[in-house]
Formats: sequence, structure tokens, C-alpha cells
Amino acid sequence: MDSTLPPVGLGTMGIDEPEPIAAALEVGYRHLDTARIYGNEGVVGAGLAASDVDRAAVTVATKLWVDRLAGDDVGPAARESADRLGVDRLDLLYVHRPRGAYDPDATLPAMDRLVDAGVVDAVGVSNFEIDDLERARGVLDAPIAAHQTELHPLRYRPEILEHAREHGYSVVAYSPLAGGRVAEVDAVREVAERHGTTPEAVAIAWATAKEPVVAIPKASTERHLRANLAAADLELAPEDVAAIDAVEREEELYPE
Repeated sequence: MDSTLPPVGLGTMGIDEPEPIAAALEVGYRHLDTARIYGNEGVVGAGLAASDVDRAAVTVATKLWVDRLAGDDVGPAARESADRLGVDRLDLLYVHRPRGAYDPDATLPAMDRLVDAGVVDAVGVSNFEIDDLERARGVLDAPIAAHQTELHPLRYRPEILEHAREHGYSVVAYSPLAGGRVAEVDAVREVAERHGTTPEAVAIAWATAKEPVVAIPKASTERHLRANLAAADLELAPEDVAAIDAVEREEELYPE
């Protein structure tokens, strides 16, 4: 995969038809994120196949769920995901959570073998804590390409971003709109009013302004697809960012 992910990609959890996937590619998305547990890898693959966009231009990412993380399961599960997606390789493959069958000393070498075999271009992790990240860095031969984590105005952990900056990998922010709740956050709403835009646009701009964060909001209509993509171009003033940084939190939408 390209080592630089675009500022905004498409989160696909809950999308069960290929049309929004094809529409996203048509309006300019080049990063599609799915997961085995979403049950829609085939849908994402169908949308990709229906698009005229060059496959090589799109980062296709998926994740292995906790029941397929044993060392002997990783390879077959990854190949199953690639088959469902209709691709000959996975640009980015994540460990979805460091739980269940996850054993860093068995799971991660199996991920390395997929890179060596050309089945996977890059390895990512998801929902890791700092200790998990450090352990993974110590075991993997391949560098961590990305860490996917819940990040939005109600869930912001600077130490996660600092670790990524220190070690040179992307932070992929899922649920950047806080499950639709960003409009309820006073600071976000006030910044949106100052800029004449929506709280949703502000939440995405706030996230993507933070190095090295990219966001993957879900959208299924062309209007929302375009709005989310454009939000990364919204320039917030330092005081805007500081106001949202200071929001009292934390609210985790997807705990264990």
C-alpha cells in the first residue's frame, strides 16, 4: 500500500449494499476499511469491482476478528478475506483486537509470513493500548503501518497519537463523528457556528488536523460522502482545536 493514507477514508461497518462503496470511489475516496466481523467484505469487494477507479489507487483494509488470530488461523483467514473482497492481496490487514486467540508471539509472526508471501502489503493493529503496541513492535518484522482506534471529540487520548508520531505509523480514527453525537458537544457546535459549517465537518477536521491521524467516517449517501471528504480541507484556528481538546471526556462507544 501507499505509505501515506488519505486524510479521509470510508468506514464501512453497517454498509450492506455495494452502491455506496462504488459511489465513494466515484467521488474520490481511495481508502476502504472493512473487517471480517462486519460480514460485508463481499459487499465492499462488489463495490470496488463495480468502480472504474484503478484498483492500484485504492487502499483496501480489513481486520481479523479475535476468533481467527491463532497462528495457524491467520493465513487461511486472511486469504478468505481477500477472496471475499475479490482482490489478489490485502493492502492493509489489522489485528482487530488483542483479545481472544491473539498471542503476539504466534499471531504476529503469522502476519509477517503473509507479508513475505505477498498476500498482505502492510500490517496494522486496532484497539491496542501502549503496552500492546510496544509488544507488537518488539515481535513484528514488518513495521506497524497503522493503528486503528476510536477517536472523536468525546474520546481523545493524546498518548496514543504521541506513540504513533514517535514510531512513524498512522493513526486511523474510527467513529470520528462519535456515533452521530458530535452535534451534542457544545465546543464542537460553537466552532461549527463560527465557521458556518456542520459539527460533523468540524469533528473530522479536528481529527485530521492532528498528525498522524486519518479518519474513516461511515457514510452511504453521496451528500454525506462528499461532505466528509471535504471536511479535511476545513482549517480550524488553534483556539478552535484547543477548545475541542479541552472537552470533558471520556466516552468510549465500543468498549470491550
